[in-house]
Amino acid sequence: MDQLGAALRAWRDRLDPATVGFAHGSPRRVPGLRRAELATLAGISVEYVVRLEQGRVATPSAQVCSALARALHLSDDEHAHLLRMAGHAADPTRVPRMIPGSLYRIVDQLAGNPLAIYDATWQLLHWNPLFAATFGDPTVHGVGNRNVLVWQFLGELPRVRQTAAERAAFEESLVADLRATTSRYPDDPDLAALVSRLNLSPRFGGLWSRRAVGGHQSAHKLVQHPDVGDIVLNSDILTTQDTNLRLVVYTPQPGTDARSKLEFLAAIGVQRMSPQG
Repeated sequence: MDQLGAALRAWRDRLDPATVGFAHGSPRRVPGLRRAELATLAGISVEYVVRLEQGRVATPSAQVCSALARALHLSDDEHAHLLRMAGHAADPTRVPRMIPGSLYRIVDQLAGNPLAIYDATWQLLHWNPLFAATFGDPTVHGVGNRNVLVWQFLGELPRVRQTAAERAAFEESLVADLRATTSRYPDDPDLAALVSRLNLSPRFGGLWSRRAVGGHQSAHKLVQHPDVGDIVLNSDILTTQDTNLRLVVYTPQPGTDARSKLEFLAAIGVQRMSPQG
């Protein structure tokens, strides 16, 4: 962990704050990102960054490593090195969570649509600003709770309204998809822990016991946004060939005002217009 901390400090020091949106408004004692700025970009607390750099975190999760790699603009080789230092050596029995630079480049080209990248367990790994503006800022949830199945069965799917029939079809599809993932990665302990956690939900337990296997399909989404009202979207899922990462792209439903609402949200970002009660 000392090597990991030293690497994080070096990578943070070499990154020009201006390239990631931080203006040189106040004097800096050293070049590079401040710890608080890295924490903001990675969606973790500054206290956790301090502990990482001091070697006081036993095993940072793969999700945290990926968030740090993206925030620090690491190359694919550096990202892989970070994962190995954190104890996540490449292992074909584990669910892949490393997002290649090529996928980030595709994401950047599709910035006009909300989109997100998930792993094969539907753990949210990366999202663009318009996704956060549309569905809510994922960083309000801890890293371990940024999972579609956890939201659906143990919490609340952010801002998505479903009819009873839509919910049933969505849940059946998700659970069948997760069952397929368990056959691909039968020895992944994180996957086993997720299934155990989800079994706290009677709805999940009932579907899981059916042992249906399938792939989660594209779907219609009705987003209830607190400031612009309902946004009707289609979601399309693109799966990478070797890593089973899922890129979900949300596009406006034809014949609705969804495009104009997305353009408005792109302009205002995640700021909230409605008065707070």
